[in-house]
Amino acid sequence: MNNVHIIGAGLAGAETAWQLIRRSIPVVIHEMRPAKFTPAHKSSFFAELVCSNSLRAANVENAVGLLKEEMRLLDSLIMQSADKHQVPAGGALAVDREGFSKYITKILSTHPLVEICTEEITDLEKLEGIVIVASGPLTSEALSNNIQSLIQENYLHFFDAAAPIVTAESINYSKVFRASRYDKGEADYLNCPFETKEEYVAFRDALVNSEKAELHDFDKKTFFEACMPIEEMAARGEDTMRFGPLKPVGLVNPATGKEAYAVVQLRQDNATASLYNIVGFQTHLKWPEQKRVFGMIPGLEKAEFVRYGVMHRNTYLNSPQLLDYRFNLKKNGRFYFAGQMTGVEGYVESAASGLMVGRHVAARVLGEPELEFSAVTSHGALAHYISNPSVENFQPMNVNFGLFPPLEKRIRNKKEKNTALAQRALEKIKELQN
Repeated sequence: MNNVHIIGAGLAGAETAWQLIRRSIPVVIHEMRPAKFTPAHKSSFFAELVCSNSLRAANVENAVGLLKEEMRLLDSLIMQSADKHQVPAGGALAVDREGFSKYITKILSTHPLVEICTEEITDLEKLEGIVIVASGPLTSEALSNNIQSLIQENYLHFFDAAAPIVTAESINYSKVFRASRYDKGEADYLNCPFETKEEYVAFRDALVNSEKAELHDFDKKTFFEACMPIEEMAARGEDTMRFGPLKPVGLVNPATGKEAYAVVQLRQDNATASLYNIVGFQTHLKWPEQKRVFGMIPGLEKAEFVRYGVMHRNTYLNSPQLLDYRFNLKKNGRFYFAGQMTGVEGYVESAASGLMVGRHVAARVLGEPELEFSAVTSHGALAHYISNPSVENFQPMNVNFGLFPPLEKRIRNKKEKNTALAQRALEKIKELQN
C-alpha cells in the first residue's frame, strides 16, 4: 500500500492523518516547521492554535457545538485533545493551547504508520500517489505559487489577525471582576469595565488614531469579518465595538450592581490560568502602540504582554469552482485539499474538513464505497457549501444553521428549531461511525 502524502501538520492535516492511520493506511506528513516558520506560528508542535484558544460554543444548539459533537462521534483526534485539555470558558470550549498541541504531536509522531518529513514542499507533482494539501491559510510563498500553477486559477486572499496575551499576575484585580455573560459557566471570564462613556470614547479615539504596522507584501486590505482588527472595528463608528466584543449586556459588575458602559473580556489561555487573552482584540497595531493603547483598558494599565497581536495573510481557494464535495481537485483527482484554505473558516471547521478528507481518501484507498456526508449534518453542510458552483462571491464561512436544509416541519422557536436540527444531524452522522 502506497503512503498518502499530507502537506502540513495543522489541525486539518493532523486530523486527516489520524483518520487514515486508524484505518491502517500509512501516511507521510510534510511539515516545514521548525526548519521554517510562518509569521504567526511560534512552536514546532502539530495543530498549533495561532490565534484564540477557543473552539467556540460547546452546546449542540449552536452549529459549531454540533460540529464538535459530530466529530466526537467520528473519533476525532482534535476533539480527543480538546476535551483532555479544556480550560474554563463559560459556554465555550477553550483549551490549554500548549497541552492541546503537544498531545496531538505525540500521538502522531510516535505512531508506526506515520513518517514525518521536516521540509518545505515546493513541487506537489513530484510526490507520488495521493496528495492532501493541508498547508493552511499561511501557505508559504513557494508552495502557494506551485498550487496556483497546478490549479491554473488565482488564489483569493484576506487579512487575518491574532489577539494579544497578557500574564495573569500583571492584571490589576481591583478594577476587574469575574463573570460570564448571563451567568453562563462558572464566572470564567475576567471583565475590564469602562464605567463611563468618556473613558470608552477616549480609548476608542486612541485606537482609531494609533500607529499601525505596515503591511508590506499585500496590495489591498480585505478583512474577514470574524477576525476584524479591533482598530478597524473602532473606525467604523463610535458604538461598533459596544455591539461587538465590548458589549456590556449580561455582565453585571458586583462592585456597582449594574452594567458598565463597555466591557473588555479576558479569557483564560492555559491550564494553570497564568495567561489570559484579550477577547476580540485581533490587531495590527505596532507593538509599542499595543502596550500604550491597550494599557488604557481598566485593569491592564501595567499588563505584561507575552504575545502581541499580529497581522498576517490568510489564503484560500475559489473552492466551488475547483473542488468537489469530497474536497478533491476536479482537474486532477490525485490531489485533495483540506483545512482553512478550502474556505471553511475556524479551527473546528478546518479540523472537520480534514476528518472528511481522511475518510474519503481512506474509502478510495481501501476500495470501499464512496462516503456521503449528508447536508443535514454540519460536516455535510460545510462540504456542500465549499463545493457548490452556484455560490457567487465565495467567502470563507463558519458553520451555521443557515447552511442546513430546512426541517420538514416548521418550528418557530429558535432554540427548539436548532435542537431539532441537531438531533436530525446526530442521527445521520451515526451512520458513518466505524
